[in-house]
Amino acid sequence: MATAPQAEISNGIIKANLYLPDHENGYYRASRFDWSGVISSLEYKGHQYFGQWFKKYDPMINDAIMGPVEDFSPLGYDEAEEGGLFVKIGIGALEKIKEEKYRFSHTYELVNGGEWKVKKHKNRVEFRHELIDADGYGYQYTKVVELVKGKPVLVLKHTLKNTGTKSINTSVYNHNFFVIDQEPTGPNIKTTFPYDIHLDNSEQKKVVNFDSLGLVSDRTISFSRYFKNGESVYTSGIMGFRDLPEDYQFSVMNTKTGAGVKVKGDKALEKIVYWANARTYCAEPYIRLELEPGETVNWKNEYDFFTFEKE
Repeated sequence: MATAPQAEISNGIIKANLYLPDHENGYYRASRFDWSGVISSLEYKGHQYFGQWFKKYDPMINDAIMGPVEDFSPLGYDEAEEGGLFVKIGIGALEKIKEEKYRFSHTYELVNGGEWKVKKHKNRVEFRHELIDADGYGYQYTKVVELVKGKPVLVLKHTLKNTGTKSINTSVYNHNFFVIDQEPTGPNIKTTFPYDIHLDNSEQKKVVNFDSLGLVSDRTISFSRYFKNGESVYTSGIMGFRDLPEDYQFSVMNTKTGAGVKVKGDKALEKIVYWANARTYCAEPYIRLELEPGETVNWKNEYDFFTFEKE
């Protein structure tokens, strides 16, 4: 098997390694996550923030992926007939199979992967994905993964243009597969928000294992003990944020090694999901994108890395 194409970038403060999209040899070729911006490692002041958190690797497994990767909800899935096409931004046009509903865990057959163009620079990589007329859907999607000069900051800059004849209505979230200094999920990992949070336990919200493993106190999510293999927590209802862009922010800290990262976005949140297993801990912020034909939208995510005194 040929080696998956990669790129290393640095701003003299942070060093990061990225896997690049490739239809034949790419590290990730499944149909859940946007293929661009897969960060296998990021080092700041001797601390590592991303890495492999899953046991089994295969390029066609939906979550065999690393780094702050993004997932767009499908376009045209409900309207497509069996054997027809639906679209995932950053992936392409996929074939719909006979099933009750879309499953992110299933790897669908890629019928039209569009065209990828990648430009590598010393401190950034620019990705451009173009899909032309997939049953009326078309787009130009640009993503820049950049280490800001003179700062311990990673920025993800996005531009999406609707070049098709159909409206684009999608949600996108960043899964943020943090693996800080290889610390297992447990009491040393804390996720904090700049506002009080609580879990929505109503019937329409799904909450799994937070009562036995997760601790939600005022502005912080933490854990009562280390996870056992196979254990996980999940909630689709972290509440407390306002409908304002400044509430798209949170920090993740490893109190054992004194390494942390503050995450910010520039769009109002649609919702926040939280999921963790024994190896990774993931606040997943969603935003909504709605574009008529010819319209363009821009958005940005910022990761500010820091260190602090160990507890």
